[in-house]
Amino acid sequence: MPSAPPLIDSFGRQISYLRLSVTDRCDLRCAYCMPERMQFLPKSEVLSLEELHRLALAFIARGVTKIRLTGGEPLVRRDMMDLVRALGRAIGDGLEELTLTTNGTQLAQHAEALAAAGVKRVNVSLDTRDPALFARLTRRDQLPAVLDGIAAAKAAGLHVKINTVALKGLNEAEIPDFMHWGHSEGHDMTLIEVMPLGEVEDERVDHYLPLTAVRDRLEDRFTLIPLAPRTGGPARYVRVEETGGTLGFITPLTQNFCAGCNRVRITATGQLYACLGGAEKVDLRAALRSKAPEEELAVALDRAMQIKPERHHFAIAEGSGPALERYMSLTGG
Repeated sequence: MPSAPPLIDSFGRQISYLRLSVTDRCDLRCAYCMPERMQFLPKSEVLSLEELHRLALAFIARGVTKIRLTGGEPLVRRDMMDLVRALGRAIGDGLEELTLTTNGTQLAQHAEALAAAGVKRVNVSLDTRDPALFARLTRRDQLPAVLDGIAAAKAAGLHVKINTVALKGLNEAEIPDFMHWGHSEGHDMTLIEVMPLGEVEDERVDHYLPLTAVRDRLEDRFTLIPLAPRTGGPARYVRVEETGGTLGFITPLTQNFCAGCNRVRITATGQLYACLGGAEKVDLRAALRSKAPEEELAVALDRAMQIKPERHHFAIAEGSGPALERYMSLTGG
């Protein structure tokens, strides 16, 4: 591997990064992400473990070197670790890195197994260390489990990056101390602007916090040294001189980051979305279940490269509704 032509879109961007969702289900109900009474997919619609594995190997054969397993919450899927171990065997044979994004609630029981399977890094989504605010944001009282999971990941030798959605009037005052804590524990941190995906009860614009403003405030207290881009990903990184840690900014609304996009996303039902902020998709499940899966899958991947847009067009305004009806938990976080 790879033994087939690389995946290159119509704008000349090579796709080397796959975000593969294993489930749309989650054991939290983050208010900016989904409604309290979220309707999850029937399990019969979700790709099997074998299908997920076959898809991943097909992408590796086409030049993908990094795979991130996502959800929903990937660790709530019972056979998740079987997939991790299977993909871990491809590390060094085309695959360079296998990673995971998690909310951390199940991480303590899986951290050692993840490390043993070849995972080196995990991203943990955590927006606050305040128990009351955590319960309000996630509608679940699970902060101790998340913090235990982060500690277990560190103890297992996994590098942890904390992903934090910046929310006006909620966690914005906490960000400097939160960053201090993360860096003191050896964790990197990335701040993210709220993304207008899926219908939720509250107006997202009420808590939309532009990261340009957050960065300006941080620069009043800290020395932020820009770092050269390390990936084709959306984050722009700085080193915080006072803490010695790394801080990233993901700015889908204030600063478009699409020019160097190197990724595609596959939902748990096998729909390949060429852009997080677009409706363009290709049905890989249909290709996998066709009479000629290898040929149909090759055609589908080539089609995905043709429809991948140059950029997304996220916007957020009062009363405007979501940019897309599709929830982030369905797309793959």
